[in-house]
Amino acid sequence: MDYLWTPWRYAYITGTKGNQECVFCDKRDDKDDLSAWIVHRGKACYICLNAFPYTSGHVMVIPYDHLDELQKLSRDAAREMIELCQRTEKVLRSLYRPDGINLGMNIGAAAGAGVAGHIHMHVLPRWVADANFMTVVGETRVLPESLDITWKRMREAFAEQQ
Repeated sequence: MDYLWTPWRYAYITGTKGNQECVFCDKRDDKDDLSAWIVHRGKACYICLNAFPYTSGHVMVIPYDHLDELQKLSRDAAREMIELCQRTEKVLRSLYRPDGINLGMNIGAAAGAGVAGHIHMHVLPRWVADANFMTVVGETRVLPESLDITWKRMREAFAEQQ
């Protein structure tokens, strides 16, 4: 049997980090964007690295409002969410040169949402044949850079777009 040790996930699994009522609300309220992995803050939404990414550059666009359904999001916040998705696509294409981009939202636990109570849009770069044997057979993701490096690169790219 193979073991993959991930001690950094302990706080997430045990709920010992933050109040755990909502991880996205905790991140929203965190004053240290690096520790929260927030790469950009807008007026109604922010962009945050996924703590358990499918690929390097996997981010989420998250409204500040704690809402469980897209239909509850204000028009202005929905507009900003899409605008931030467009900006994110531009940043990802520039930094990672992907073959494509996945953009999606899982609303509710039955739809696969990991955080079902707070809507969020996933945006991530994809490459032809990026599901290699490690992912398919080994059920393990191989990421070429740490989240701190991804955060720095993306933070700088968003700042340059201003």
